[in-house]
Amino acid sequence: MSTSVPRPSVLFVCVHNAGRSQMAAAFLSHLAGERVEVRSAGSAPADAVNPAVVEAMSEVGIDISAQTPKILTTGAVQASDVVITMGCGDACPVFPGKRYLDWRLDDPAGRGVEAVRPIRDEIESRVRALIGEVTSGTEE
Repeated sequence: MSTSVPRPSVLFVCVHNAGRSQMAAAFLSHLAGERVEVRSAGSAPADAVNPAVVEAMSEVGIDISAQTPKILTTGAVQASDVVITMGCGDACPVFPGKRYLDWRLDDPAGRGVEAVRPIRDEIESRVRALIGEVTSGTEE
């Protein structure tokens, strides 16, 4: 019986959990599968995921239409190895032993799908790099 390494967990946080963090979580789930535990949340969640974000993600074969914005909780941060903020500012609690990254990305709120596509593509690029970092097992 082999010893299994615990799956790394990543939490994506933005204010409304309706755009950037939803796209990032969807890409990480899609690309890493079961290798990474994925969460997303917002400090002031919207009522629904941004329709332009849903459309932009469907263009790359990822359906997030059933996702709903979730409130950021202390427990979600404590349960995550890596916390990636996307404009939540000081609303995100900080705990020792966690890795924090801040991805400065344009906010897709109020924008059409044409404006969301470059944000989506930048997020996908960053998520692909992140997968290599969190699943390598040789972080230094």
